[in-house]
Amino acid sequence: MKSFSIPTLFKSNLIGRIKEVRRLRDKLKRDFSPTKLDFGPLEVHLSRHFGFCYGVENAVETAYRIIEENPDKRIFLLSEMIHNPAVNADLLDRGVRFLQDTKGASLIPFTDLNESDVVIVPAFGTTLETQERLQKQGIDTYAYDTTCPFVEKVWNRADAIGKNEYTVIVHGKPSHEETKATFSHSKAVTPTLVIKDLSQAKLLAHFIRKEQSAEEFYDMFEGQYSDGFNPDTDLARLGVVNQTTMLATDTQEIVEYLREVIIDHYQLSPDQVTQHFADTRDTLCYATNDNQSATYGLLQIEADFALVAGGYNSSNTAHLVDLCAEKLPTYFIKSADQLVSRNDIVHFNNRKKDEIASTDYIPAKDKVVVLLTCGASCPDAVIEEILRKLVSFFPDSTSPDDVVQAWEETLIGS
Repeated sequence: MKSFSIPTLFKSNLIGRIKEVRRLRDKLKRDFSPTKLDFGPLEVHLSRHFGFCYGVENAVETAYRIIEENPDKRIFLLSEMIHNPAVNADLLDRGVRFLQDTKGASLIPFTDLNESDVVIVPAFGTTLETQERLQKQGIDTYAYDTTCPFVEKVWNRADAIGKNEYTVIVHGKPSHEETKATFSHSKAVTPTLVIKDLSQAKLLAHFIRKEQSAEEFYDMFEGQYSDGFNPDTDLARLGVVNQTTMLATDTQEIVEYLREVIIDHYQLSPDQVTQHFADTRDTLCYATNDNQSATYGLLQIEADFALVAGGYNSSNTAHLVDLCAEKLPTYFIKSADQLVSRNDIVHFNNRKKDEIASTDYIPAKDKVVVLLTCGASCPDAVIEEILRKLVSFFPDSTSPDDVVQAWEETLIGS
């Protein structure tokens, strides 16, 4: 896989060494067990997979190269480059300006743009409608496009499903930039509906079975269906794709549920299923799959609590938080600054969508065991800072440098 040149401020020699040793010993990615780092009174288990994915590395490298190559031009990002505050803050410091916020609200009018301006499309991609608006201002939306290839793969899958006369169901968050982009590209080809979760899939089943009226459908799924969507006719043939950062288990559950509803409603034999339900696999990106599998591996460890780092608006990170929270106390933080002290932590409540403060998050015991991971848009430098900050709360701990060196020597010698 292609390697990228990432700005030094986002890298970590310490974390990079751990990743490289794990990569060399497990090139086929079959081992999802975490890396155990024993500092004495503190034991940290670091997830097997975490941090910048292919799409993020591509977007970050491209953005910084564009800045360097265009010193005399105004440079704009369509919205946040990725869902990480450290990366976006640094881009702003370098003079890059955002045209929209993450919800699509305008921060700078497109009419202020001119042909000489640089507009970078972020890793999430963008809608056909936004492309058209930019093109009217003389902006070539493909000149500085960092759309993740795995997102484009979803668009291609939706396009293929649609051209085979299926309606596309998108499992995703309706307000997320990526889902909006996928919805836009899909609805240009075929009727398209976004559903948030299994509960909405179960609501949809009533309309597949024609148990409720079209008017009730439009009310129930307001803002989630394409123009002209007719539930009386457009739910007879379905295909499912998903936002690339959703939980794999959630998407699979939705696919299996809707497939069974279709089979039961139309009384289909196994060889007739594709007449009404497209034979599609989930469209998660490799990093989402790897990170989720590694989190399941991480959760095999009995620990006192988990720390998950990333931007609060990062979908893939939020899902890792949810996975961990099912088993043990979990704290969603964006940086080491959130670890205020050994007693105090500021973290994000993933359910209430609010930042809160908690106390006594580190238990008073001789040996504290912590699980540590982060999302696909979190720099390795942030994980190193969190690790060092955590260790600093235990005065009798061995230093991270010594622990990692000893860990390397043990593995290399084995």
